[in-house]
Amino acid sequence: MRKNFDIIDGRLQPVDDENSKIQVFVAPNETERLYLVGELNLDEHTLSSALDPDELSRVEFEPTHIAIIFKRPRHYSEGDDFLFRVSSMGLYLFKDRLIAVMSDDITFFDRGKDVSNITGGLHELLLRLIARSISQFLGHIRAISMIVDELEKKLETTMSNKHLLHLFKLSQSLTYYLSAISTNGVLIDKLRGYSGKIGFTLEHNELLEDLNVDNTQCFKQAEIYSVIMAGMMDARASVVSNNLNMLMKQLTVLSIVFLPLNVIASIFGMSEYTTFTQPIPWPISYSLFALGLIVIGYLTYGILKRTGLD
Repeated sequence: MRKNFDIIDGRLQPVDDENSKIQVFVAPNETERLYLVGELNLDEHTLSSALDPDELSRVEFEPTHIAIIFKRPRHYSEGDDFLFRVSSMGLYLFKDRLIAVMSDDITFFDRGKDVSNITGGLHELLLRLIARSISQFLGHIRAISMIVDELEKKLETTMSNKHLLHLFKLSQSLTYYLSAISTNGVLIDKLRGYSGKIGFTLEHNELLEDLNVDNTQCFKQAEIYSVIMAGMMDARASVVSNNLNMLMKQLTVLSIVFLPLNVIASIFGMSEYTTFTQPIPWPISYSLFALGLIVIGYLTYGILKRTGLD
């Protein structure tokens, strides 16, 4: 899928021009890959790296362009089942155009503060897109925190492992995010080091400094949540186990209370009780029998309560 953009009045706007300055390719098909490799001379390996979720962030200098691979969070959907994943994205900076290659999520280029008020041309847009990735990481981390809070409330009363498994997946997601944010930090450091070679101005370098600070804060926040979740995981598992033990205790108490009642009902539920109470009308005799069972049940419960098993 291909979509063309341009910077109009400082904003990123979709256009119909096939020769636009900004071209975005989402999961490019064979024809689009031939265009990227054949006409634009993109390296096949670098192009594949932009579509590989396990690829590390890096910058490479080619004869006609600069290739930048960085990590971003994947768009979360209901089918992901509490697992937040990361993916890679490739930005290829030419003198007169910027090519973006990604595996999914065209909404990454929707309008927003990260891609508005652009005054520094393609170089600034490149840095703004990296900033958007950091911003999305922060948003996902906050969402994970809110989900964890909701799951903790459910774990206080549930005996199911379902919510606990969801917590494990969220903890795994934070591990992925920590790795991705860390490798993005290495990329930002390299961009700062190659600032002059890439063509960044003083304003671009100031934006790079802001990116470095934001990415560091993002990493620290993800790290804090990850450590807290890892430290509390055993405690949460103990809560589920304790809830199950409490239920088993309650069921045991109920079974003990009904045990003598079952014995009595089994013995007198046969024809012997009718024979013993033949002179008494059956409504009265069986009402007395039911009342006796209730009294015995309460006495049994009273004994259990005195022993502390209630």
